[in-house]
Amino acid sequence: MALRNLQDTVRKLRQSNQLVQVDCEVDPYLEVGAIQRRVYAVSGPALLFNNVKGTAFPMLGNLYGTLARARFLFGDTLGAVEQLMHFKNDPAKALNAPLTASKLIPHLLHALPKRHKKGPLLLKTTSLDKLPQLVSWPKDGGAFITLPQVYSEHPDHPGWKKSNLGMYRVQISGGSYCPKHEAGIHYQIHRGIGVHHALALAKGQPLPVNVFVGGPPSLSVAAVMPLPEGLPELAFAGVLGGHRISMVDTPNGLLAPAEADFCLSGHILTDQTRPEGPFGDHLGYYSLTHNFPVMYIERIYHRPDAIWPFTTVGRPPQEDTVFGQLIHELTEPAVPSLVPGVHAVHAVDAAGVHPLLLALGSERYTPYLEDQGPQELLTQANALLGQGQLSLAKYLIIASQDDQSTLDLHDIPAFFRFVLERVVWARDLHFQTNTTVDTLDYSGTGFNRGSKLIIAASGPPCRTLPTALTSMLKLPPNFSNPQVALPGVLVLQGQPWQGERGLTAADIIAFCRAYTHQDPINRYPLIIVVDNSEMAARNLYNFLWVTFTRSNPAADIEGIDSFFVAKHWGCQGSLIIDARSKQHHAPPLEEDPDVERRVDELGASGGPLHGII
Repeated sequence: MALRNLQDTVRKLRQSNQLVQVDCEVDPYLEVGAIQRRVYAVSGPALLFNNVKGTAFPMLGNLYGTLARARFLFGDTLGAVEQLMHFKNDPAKALNAPLTASKLIPHLLHALPKRHKKGPLLLKTTSLDKLPQLVSWPKDGGAFITLPQVYSEHPDHPGWKKSNLGMYRVQISGGSYCPKHEAGIHYQIHRGIGVHHALALAKGQPLPVNVFVGGPPSLSVAAVMPLPEGLPELAFAGVLGGHRISMVDTPNGLLAPAEADFCLSGHILTDQTRPEGPFGDHLGYYSLTHNFPVMYIERIYHRPDAIWPFTTVGRPPQEDTVFGQLIHELTEPAVPSLVPGVHAVHAVDAAGVHPLLLALGSERYTPYLEDQGPQELLTQANALLGQGQLSLAKYLIIASQDDQSTLDLHDIPAFFRFVLERVVWARDLHFQTNTTVDTLDYSGTGFNRGSKLIIAASGPPCRTLPTALTSMLKLPPNFSNPQVALPGVLVLQGQPWQGERGLTAADIIAFCRAYTHQDPINRYPLIIVVDNSEMAARNLYNFLWVTFTRSNPAADIEGIDSFFVAKHWGCQGSLIIDARSKQHHAPPLEEDPDVERRVDELGASGGPLHGII
């Protein structure tokens, strides 16, 4: 059954016992978000809140709360999308399987949006202050739309064929925005709307923008899909949704889905930016206040039975983790066509997605040479860093699948073990300095600025990794409480960080100078210095989150017996990553204890969430 709107979706979930209705009053300030996160954590059902304080509109949360439910929503089309991805990777397969290819033609026809003169979306209007005022974290700067679909069109080529649909967060209250008329549009670097906005600014014209909320679930997935440039998200939404997306015209000259629940219609002002944020983001910290474009809202449309879908983001895993898993399933068949020789990539959600990218490649061109270390892997790694959102990766670790055909990027401990058994720190570290990083990553040298590191590993093992602490381990003063997080990975507790942003801390340099590469500590090829070693080594999630969200490679990496040769940096002994919190980092997210107690009451006997949380 093709889901053409959110109302069909709710009915389908209710019929399959995948939805719980909450009729008692709930507060969109902190409480609703806390409930959704708690239910997500136990792989619970979708949540329909019918009595939301301060608004007449019901709210729908945890819609994509499990991968099984996301697959359920698109069960009729996932197979076709995956088959199309296979054919994209190897078009010859379509020639060898003409019957299968012919069955995909109706799905391709769904890629064409269908225009209508009227639709449910245009039947009613409202104002910003009457929308659900969702605030997810105590220090958030106001209310945000957390599942927006921001639509723009190419200023020189209007129409859906060169349109962009992206999930860029939208602040609808707080800060210095004009109440009822203005909203903040936070889009990050390398996002499609940026091209449209730059062209409009060059012309001195405002950029028309529509912000959709709700509608067919396929639109939300399309808005976060890393599609090739030139492929409109509306087309992909039609294929994934199993129907042509019905569109209507709005007064600002843009299209909007006829079955959407809400549409904020207006334009981005030409000469103004305004402070946006702070906001609890998907790295597990607050993205701080920065100037971003301002949208002037001319009109807000909504259908009579409108439902407000939402999510909350925070330290992963959260509901957006499921988006990542679904996207990986859909795009995995097409990865080999992205960069020749690359078999798989994995943006690690536990590390905040962009901070850590893992990849498997092949050394295809020099089978006659004895092991000389990674060669083609480096070409593949640099090519990956030139691909859309992959260009925001901070740490890219690539390994040769030729050396272990069963290597699985999603078995992260096994992948790290493979790499650390083979990597040669004197040879296999390749830095990019003074470059762009994720807008939400504050570990770098400035806003959108930081460094990258490629680590490449291939060939036979060159060391055996310790899995426990050695009795011969001696630490310098101010470093304590050693823990083994993974085979070959030693986690140490350091003193609170003191230093200058963009420079290696003095105590890390002193630590490295206290040893030579012949000392026993070098049995651990990777050493992580943290604020709390017990916490960082407690589980894999903690290790990945702390290590890769709190370090800037060029500034926070040192090594025992390090050296420069012809501008190449390496070390003869262990590699050290300083993953302590630093003054320039954003603060981590913390929940409100009083709100958590209220959520506990909803899960108590007689409460609407009893037996769920």
